[in-house]
Amino acid sequence: MNRYPRNMIGHGETPPQANWPGGAKIAISLVLNYEEGGENNILHGDGQSEAFLSDIAGAAPWPAQRHWNMESIYEYGARAGFWRLHRLFTDRNLPVTIYGVATALARSPQQVAAMKDAGWEIASHGLKWVEHRDMPIDEERRQIAEAMRLHTEVVGTPPTGWYTGRCSVNTVRLTAELGLDWISDTYDDDLPYWLEVGERDQLVLPYTLEANDMRFATAPGYITGEQFYTYLKDSFDTLYAEGCEGAAKMFSIGLHCRLIGRPGKLAGLQKFLDYAARHEGVWFATRQQIARHWAQTHPHHRWERPSAMALDRFVEAYGGIFEHSAWIAERAWHLELSPAHDTAVGLHNALARMFRSATPDERMAVLRAHPDLAGKLAQAKRLTADSTAEQASAGLDALTDDERVTFTEANRTYVQKHGFPFIIAVRDHTKASILAAFHQRIGNDSDTEFATACAQVERIAYHRLKAILP
Repeated sequence: MNRYPRNMIGHGETPPQANWPGGAKIAISLVLNYEEGGENNILHGDGQSEAFLSDIAGAAPWPAQRHWNMESIYEYGARAGFWRLHRLFTDRNLPVTIYGVATALARSPQQVAAMKDAGWEIASHGLKWVEHRDMPIDEERRQIAEAMRLHTEVVGTPPTGWYTGRCSVNTVRLTAELGLDWISDTYDDDLPYWLEVGERDQLVLPYTLEANDMRFATAPGYITGEQFYTYLKDSFDTLYAEGCEGAAKMFSIGLHCRLIGRPGKLAGLQKFLDYAARHEGVWFATRQQIARHWAQTHPHHRWERPSAMALDRFVEAYGGIFEHSAWIAERAWHLELSPAHDTAVGLHNALARMFRSATPDERMAVLRAHPDLAGKLAQAKRLTADSTAEQASAGLDALTDDERVTFTEANRTYVQKHGFPFIIAVRDHTKASILAAFHQRIGNDSDTEFATACAQVERIAYHRLKAILP
């Protein structure tokens, strides 16, 4: 099977109603990454110092050496930044989700106690704050398992959610094997969604790299707290307006103790929290609360997806979409199908591509496979189920004697001139408009009519798919 694994459609044009508790117009997830003491460091058994997300411009790893300045910046996050943020959030009674690196938590028992006393959710942020991209899959699986073990030992309870951050192509699949309530190593939506991983239905809560204080340490990025506030406010305003229009979303805000915990940066976050507090219908929630709500409100239901079907099943299901022309479905199955083709619009595109790229003789055979409208096959009840329903939708199964004579004569004249039956997507028409089109199109030249009939065949296929797919 030639399959493209990326999902480019997601919730699509009409996402589900979030129905946040209390009719909230927006759900805000405050995430505090606790990484201090889990970063690259030769003290931690790594081969180099850390170089990521600090205030050192152009930082690079120092192989086999401790980087004293880098270490002290990370230590600021644990020693000062964390407690400044702890006061900010507890004074306002705001729920927080901690992304806790297991080895960092193990080196910070006082901070862990404060997190627990505040009732914050402590999710897993992996074993160490290091890159996973080049890890062999077995080594990554081992580190994930060790992170779960150590987290449970240090915190006292296992995590119910996971975010690695510096992940590999395997991370999402490996963490989905853990049976967690949610995972967040994606940035692809403004709402939660379900991911099918083998037999596991995994809830995904997408995260953010832009409404994130990490931009204080990247270029282009934020320079002042005011810039951070402006971006958060603009994001909030857009999402809040969508919520007021009945399309409520989730707003993740990513924070780091050593970054936003600095006084000048913190001022922007404080200003945003003041701004959000002045609005009604704002639900501050942990990611676990959001996950629990989504699982209850939008439980996952599996269904048979075209892109996952074997060839025989695919042809069985969709071989009749183009009348008596199963070869179109067979050819379409060999395309690079993906989740985007699991909808009526997507699968129609795949099938239509095979019809359009067929030879003129093959397309002519498809046209000639269609029955006459209200013709002898219809009267003898020998139409396919789809054709029967389509003709009935326009009342062609209940013609008067005079109407039947009119259709019979029009069919005869049309076929005699053009060499194939008159084809029209009857679900777009009434009996009267079909007759009007009949009389107008009989006068066309055959090349024009061939193109028109092919377009109508595609339209009929679309209606058929709409009846059975999202």
